[in-house]
Amino acid sequence: MNISNQDKAEVLIQALPYIQKYYGRTVVVKYGGNAMVNEELKNAVISDIVLLSLVGINVVLVHGGGPEISGMLKKIGKESKFINGLRYTDDETIEVVQMVLAGKTNKDLVNKIEQIGGRAVGLSGIDGGMIKAKKLVGEYDYGNVGEICEVDASIIRDNIEKGYIPVVSTIAFGDSESSVYNINADTAACKIAIALGAQNLMLLTDTLGVMRDPKDESTLIPEIRISEIDSLIEQGIISGGMIPKVKCCADAVIGGIGHTVILDGRIPHSILVEMLSDEGIGTLFKQ
Repeated sequence: MNISNQDKAEVLIQALPYIQKYYGRTVVVKYGGNAMVNEELKNAVISDIVLLSLVGINVVLVHGGGPEISGMLKKIGKESKFINGLRYTDDETIEVVQMVLAGKTNKDLVNKIEQIGGRAVGLSGIDGGMIKAKKLVGEYDYGNVGEICEVDASIIRDNIEKGYIPVVSTIAFGDSESSVYNINADTAACKIAIALGAQNLMLLTDTLGVMRDPKDESTLIPEIRISEIDSLIEQGIISGGMIPKVKCCADAVIGGIGHTVILDGRIPHSILVEMLSDEGIGTLFKQ
């Protein structure tokens, strides 16, 4: 499709009020799922992030890496095991998690950002004592899976001030029981956004957002008040792996994040559509 120079200029002018709104503010993007393994979608996500950075918006990219971890475990002949959507992380698995997340996956994203003109720095929750965690205790034993106790965002702020896009992998300092914990990336993104006093938190997923009927995208719920969440869970509208994502969003809203949204990472440039238009996409969470 050919777009005239006049049309390009008009698009930029229409984006101006939104750029002004977010200029100098911080946006946290949780990146994972299909958008992370599909090369075309990855290019779109990274391009969105670099563009926002170049127009003066501070972007923090918090990433998972489930498919990459599963792939590496398969290579070494170890089966991936999940309990209630969380990866069971024994001592051998946590070594793989640390190697993949803080190593290859993180540095590949940094390299991708640098290749298209951004400036990025790779961090993990261990760097600068950013994330401290204790063992997640519940109905089941999840192994070396942690619950966040504290977030010190100083190292992220320092790198933002120097003009970098921080790219954060979600492993954390452990307590006396473990030196390192595997942390749910949605939870980490939420806690980091709160610690930074971010303007936006965006969770990229493999669905359009929260839908009344998961098989019918026309039933997307564009806005949810946090007072409605318990009822939607009781009705089964919010279920399975969507429950922890929604609870993260509720925590972010309560923590003061003005714009918290679950959006579809399968849609190219969904970040720009969400931030630079009135309509937006996905499900927005409000007080």
